[in-house]
Amino acid sequence: MSRPITLPALPRQVPKGHAPADPRGVQKRLVSLGYLPADAVTGTRNARTSHAVLAFQAWQRLTRDGIVGPQTLAALENAVRPRPASTLGGRRVEVYREKGVTLLIESGKVVRALHSSSGKRRYETPTGNFSIFRKERNSWSVPYQVWLPYASYFNGGIAFHGYSDVPTHPASHGCVRLPDPEAPFAYSFMSMGTRVTVF
Repeated sequence: MSRPITLPALPRQVPKGHAPADPRGVQKRLVSLGYLPADAVTGTRNARTSHAVLAFQAWQRLTRDGIVGPQTLAALENAVRPRPASTLGGRRVEVYREKGVTLLIESGKVVRALHSSSGKRRYETPTGNFSIFRKERNSWSVPYQVWLPYASYFNGGIAFHGYSDVPTHPASHGCVRLPDPEAPFAYSFMSMGTRVTVF
């Protein structure tokens, strides 16, 4: 007579590869956690969902690859909406440079968590407390000869702005890059005087 096999409560090693995750279900879960807006639920894998997954993976300290593999899928099941460092009232923004995540906060609650990329080595985005003092729908960067869409400035020539390339490492010349599809919402969320904290 054979003895029954006892399985461990949790697997010792998560298998590699893609998870058979339903894109619509993943998108709805990301909406509930603040990484995607409701109108981004399309049921198809796309760049906007990948950016949201990158932000989620960064916040959860997972490998950032934008893919909903077994580890990311398991984390999505148990995750809660990101909690800001400060519970002060009003609208605020928190930038986590090393994580590559920017939190848009209202009344102490995270409205959106966005994938972002701050200043690279020798051009690091300064840490500290700032506030939005200038906004331009399409701002021209004189030093770098490039247009910065949906720019909200918070420290000299350093701004939040949309960009087509937002990698998982600091890559800008000091600004905080946001994915192009998310930049309009961030721009409208931040008004003159909105407080910004960079960690």
